[in-house]
Amino acid sequence: MLTLLIVLLALAFIIVAIIKFEIHPFLALFVGAIAYGLLSGMSAELILKSISDGFGGVLGRIGLLIILGVIIGTFLEKTGGAFVIAQKILRYIGEKSVMLAMMLTGWVLSIPVFGDSTFIMLNPINKSLSFKGKLPFAATTIALTLGVTASHSLVPPTPGPIAAAGILGADLGLVIFWGIIVSLIALIPCFFFAKYYASRIDLVPQFAEVEKTTEVKKYPSFGKSFLPIIVPLLLIVLASIASYPTHPFGENAFASIIIFIGNPLIALLLGTFLSFMLPEKLDKTLLSSTGWFGEAIIIAAPVVFITGAGGVFGAMLQNSGIADLVSGNVAGGNWSLLLPFFMALALKTAQGSSTVALVTTASIVAPLLPTLGLDTPILKVFTVLAIGAGATAVSHANDSFFWAMTQLTGMNIKQGYQSHSVGTLLLACTAIVTIYVITSFI
Repeated sequence: MLTLLIVLLALAFIIVAIIKFEIHPFLALFVGAIAYGLLSGMSAELILKSISDGFGGVLGRIGLLIILGVIIGTFLEKTGGAFVIAQKILRYIGEKSVMLAMMLTGWVLSIPVFGDSTFIMLNPINKSLSFKGKLPFAATTIALTLGVTASHSLVPPTPGPIAAAGILGADLGLVIFWGIIVSLIALIPCFFFAKYYASRIDLVPQFAEVEKTTEVKKYPSFGKSFLPIIVPLLLIVLASIASYPTHPFGENAFASIIIFIGNPLIALLLGTFLSFMLPEKLDKTLLSSTGWFGEAIIIAAPVVFITGAGGVFGAMLQNSGIADLVSGNVAGGNWSLLLPFFMALALKTAQGSSTVALVTTASIVAPLLPTLGLDTPILKVFTVLAIGAGATAVSHANDSFFWAMTQLTGMNIKQGYQSHSVGTLLLACTAIVTIYVITSFI
């Protein structure tokens, strides 16, 4: 009981430090981990070993994946490639289905691009289409925000799900495959929520200022824009299939090549090279420390360090023997998925960042997987998704995305809570129910 109390105190310290004192999550997690080690009676040698193994081990597996994913997203955003994909999806679905189009467009673009950036790029299109189609602006906006939120927390190569998969040792290809399925199913009731509930909110789009989505004069083609997204995803999924014990592609040179290029690191590296084709002219300054490449590194750095600090916390928990203290009553397959789900939901609601919630929860749950009965390859995948589902909600005033959404659309705080905040809770609940149903049959 004392050890569990110390865990709760460490978590409370981390949350209060981030929220009340606005301390950077990396420092809060790092200090909280060391404090936990000292209070739980770990030796100095074991604390230092946990720091080294936790930070180096996690970043050795997933640090580069996070950086490469952010580079792809940055080049898509800067060149207008993301804007091209958005226009193509809107044109394909049609302006008569604006809500569905905005939801799916947000879902697609939030896989490689950060959620805030995705919304900022799509908001002008959303305003125009809702105005032209004489549709409730609040409804199309919430359809967009929930689409963005779903893939941001559930579909790699978004940094949060990549970090959680790496920490838990889950197959990234299967996380992508099932993450796509779970997130799309979870969005079905969200669509009707936007259509029939959010539409009641009185919100008129304001066109006082011209909003620029990109500074480039010439956009890349749709095919070229989509390649950096689809190629890595397909390669990773194919490599996962090739690695099945039944060897569906055989045990030959072709299967070996697929497994190699489908390794997440190689696949995302290829996606990065494909993103370099997006600028009209690849000037060497774009790849410099002050160019787009350098900007992407700066954007990725906080996520990488937060993930590393989460790894330290996880190693500290594991080396303290906390797994032995978890009751066996919570073990036993898919019911155990509720623990990481509620833990992530509580952390997201408390401190606002989905990425921090994903990383922290994964770090805490990792040493508990065998005790919870979640240490099989497939249940590790769904543990990542359960954490991602919890990390979607509740988005409110401590979430930067909440403020981006309300300020750019003219929503007041009450309207934001009524629509976006409630919508993220619906998304989280639908996602965990979907996960539970799927794990009941596989």
